[in-house]
Amino acid sequence: MKSTLLALISLLFVSCLSDNEASKPVDYTVQNEKEIVDYIAKNKLTATKTDSGLYYVVNEAGTGAQPISSSNVTVAYKGYFTNGNVFDESKPEGISFGLNQVIKGWTEGIPYFKEGGNGVLLIPSHLGYGSNGSGPIPGGSVLIFDVKLIKVN
Repeated sequence: MKSTLLALISLLFVSCLSDNEASKPVDYTVQNEKEIVDYIAKNKLTATKTDSGLYYVVNEAGTGAQPISSSNVTVAYKGYFTNGNVFDESKPEGISFGLNQVIKGWTEGIPYFKEGGNGVLLIPSHLGYGSNGSGPIPGGSVLIFDVKLIKVN
């Protein structure tokens, strides 16, 4: 009986440790950087890297208002992984949201465009959904978005 109880207590203790270890965030910075740089090279993009690790490509800068990180905007987008698999896409008329209510990569990246502008955001996981992921997006994923800034609301 003592050995069964001891085994049960040991099992519970070990499973608690495993849960705690699993919840620690994983740092994908180096892996994400390589994945983004390889994608840029393969697709012959001219991208700019920010201090945070975000890469962006301005295809058209736009001529209208330029948002700030707290602006409400309307954006049309397609989100996909570096392998080309699409995980989300808006309707052509876009969706409206506050830039302070979305992933960090969008909060930082969308203000590089003015109304009417478009381009690409290449977002490492620490500016996206981190090591946990969300819905169809696995933890540690690099996210790529083709974006068009329709309007600063």
